[in-house]
Amino acid sequence: MKFNKNQNTTNKLDTSSYTDELFGIKKRIAVSHFSKRTDLVPEIDTNYVFDEATTLSIIMGFKYNKRVLVQGLHGTGKSSHIEQIAARLNWPCLRINLDGHISRFDLLGKDAIILKEEKQITTFKQGLLPWSIENPVALVFDEYDAGRPDVMFVIQRLLESDGKLTLLDQNSVLKPNENFRIFGTCNTLGSGDESGLYYGTQNLNQGQLDRWNIFTTLNFLKPEVEEEIIKKKIKKISKKKKEQIKLIVKLANLIRDAFRSSDISIIMSPRTSIIWAQNIEIFEDVDTAFKLTFFNRCDESDKKVIGEFYQRCFGRDLV
Repeated sequence: MKFNKNQNTTNKLDTSSYTDELFGIKKRIAVSHFSKRTDLVPEIDTNYVFDEATTLSIIMGFKYNKRVLVQGLHGTGKSSHIEQIAARLNWPCLRINLDGHISRFDLLGKDAIILKEEKQITTFKQGLLPWSIENPVALVFDEYDAGRPDVMFVIQRLLESDGKLTLLDQNSVLKPNENFRIFGTCNTLGSGDESGLYYGTQNLNQGQLDRWNIFTTLNFLKPEVEEEIIKKKIKKISKKKKEQIKLIVKLANLIRDAFRSSDISIIMSPRTSIIWAQNIEIFEDVDTAFKLTFFNRCDESDKKVIGEFYQRCFGRDLV
């Protein structure tokens, strides 16, 4: 969907539901939300499995207008968790990936030359941030720990309790919509990266981190939960496929344990586990699917260890 600033949004939280009914978690909390879907509301994934602690943290962000930062390893579903909660609350949601190319001008806006009545004139082109603030939108800053310093200081002002945004170029101060919300996702929680997995992440100063209200961690799920997620992503589940999925998750956890103990330099995310299971359906071969999904991108030194894990789980060597 192409974004435009004339997207249809509604301002009033006009209904409420309970968290156990909406998200399938144990905790029962009433949360106000919108009754009607609009263009920016994410699509609902009916097979999505919610993590209890992470879900509660994000819900509190929506319910009490708290700034929530979700930290975790790649592929664990940090952004999708926020999106799927927004989808069930019918809350418009906008994600901005803070890669090294996003500047403060991209967020706030900049002067642009346009042609009007056969004359070139300079006009201010508003960025996504001013529009988002004045609308009932859940704004998600993906890869928060990879943002440039000039971008981080723009966001820092938004994280204040009043959250007002000063536009110096326009001589104006924007007051946030009462249903504007801010979330962030990151891999390192501002401490930089020593593992080599997340090149480009920055050290964040404590003044920036101190402005977030809730910190939650979403790493790897319990094996039985991960197995259930994979099953829901597969078209046809047979007894054989259930056994394969159990072994996929077993191997993934062996690789994760080896990474934590610094025996290997690569980690297998839940996203990779899902893709491997889906590729088995495509190639109709477990070994081939594993090589093409994960094994071929491993270092030679890691391949030996991972090959031993594979033999332990599946009872055969990778050829």
